[in-house]
Amino acid sequence: MLRAVAESESDTNLTDRRADWQARSLDARTRHLLDRDTSAFLHQSVSTPCLNAIAKAEGIWIEDVAGRRYMDFHGNNVHHIGYGHPRVKRVIAEQMDTLPFAPRRYACEPALALAEKLGEISPGTLSKVLFTTGGSDAVEVAVKLARAATGKHKTLSFWDAFHGAGFGASAMSGEVLFRSGPAAPLVAGALQVAPFGGYRCPYGTSNPEESGAACARMIDYILSHDTDVACLIAEPTRAVPYIPPPGFWAEVRRICDLHGVLLIFDEIPTGLGKTGRMFSCDHDGVAPDIVVMGKALGGGILPIAAVIARPELDVGGAWAFGHYTHEKNPVTTRAALETIAVIEDEELVDKAALVGSAALTRMEEMKARLPAIGDVRGRGLLLGLELVRDRDTREPDGDLAETVLYRCLDEGVSFKTTMGNVLTLTPPLVVTEAQMMQALSVIEKAIAAG
Repeated sequence: MLRAVAESESDTNLTDRRADWQARSLDARTRHLLDRDTSAFLHQSVSTPCLNAIAKAEGIWIEDVAGRRYMDFHGNNVHHIGYGHPRVKRVIAEQMDTLPFAPRRYACEPALALAEKLGEISPGTLSKVLFTTGGSDAVEVAVKLARAATGKHKTLSFWDAFHGAGFGASAMSGEVLFRSGPAAPLVAGALQVAPFGGYRCPYGTSNPEESGAACARMIDYILSHDTDVACLIAEPTRAVPYIPPPGFWAEVRRICDLHGVLLIFDEIPTGLGKTGRMFSCDHDGVAPDIVVMGKALGGGILPIAAVIARPELDVGGAWAFGHYTHEKNPVTTRAALETIAVIEDEELVDKAALVGSAALTRMEEMKARLPAIGDVRGRGLLLGLELVRDRDTREPDGDLAETVLYRCLDEGVSFKTTMGNVLTLTPPLVVTEAQMMQALSVIEKAIAAG
């Protein structure tokens, strides 16, 4: 199913625009599937009820049951190498024929090879690995490891961030959607700090350098006054997206070291080349103590995530951080290993940087023509266009963002909105420059229509 693509929508009270779009765009067969889906699944925001139903996913494309094709510039950031890459499908089939499963207490070649490969490509000296089935679990393993290594129990993270849906991961996330309702009360000891960046910057400035400096000072203030913090966990490039100002993470690294706090980077959406570097933190030349990755690691087919840590943090042999049944699954690890090989062989990291740079140039040109675009930003193929009612006041225009989203669906381009008014584009690394420009033309036309 093609899940809701606008995070600002309420699924229990569908917006008029969404209802109108479904009324004119969906045929009887699709409506029947959506009715069945609504009846079968527990309802939750941005998941069920669904927007549409899909029958096929290949390359950069998804195709609905009525045969309409969409460039998928969302994909939950799993489709770095495109959907259904033939090399990944082939090795999955081969692995199932030879060794379909391995209990975690037994070594197997695919899991070992993947762990060693991740150690080779990860920043700094990160080389000790643990696999989980999802990013939320990996985040919680990383925090357990930080607790064991430091003897402390609290965490520090950013408001507006998302680190997963488990109780611990939700506590560290800053999105209200995952912190309210049945999620509360959350895990004790989870502290938040206002993040850097943005027109709505809580530090009273829209200047990126000033915002970053203020955020770093607040992190230092918190860690100076609370000696029980084990780790700071953050997205090195905020998924909104917001790009850290130069020197920000180097200063945060210094502050963490000063206070004996471990730095964890959540690279679940950005790792493996999305931002034009293998890891987003490579842009800033700062290595964390632990990195967490997932989503695209399974090649857009299988679920797998990883925790990668400095060898000095291998201190938990007497405890069980995960004990995941599929911790050393040969099929998922073989798929992940081939995914990395595809990214390297097809030079997709460099391609993401080149296509992303061309896209940012085009987006700046769109901004010059369209007053509704208040800001454009991004790294590689993590891109955002912020829509505003007025550039001087920078008042967000969520209504226009939602209208644009449905107009673009009509023209075969699918993406999501974040923070209500940011058109967030995360195409796969295999997207061509021509396809990128075609999608931006669709978006520009939709914005210009007002």
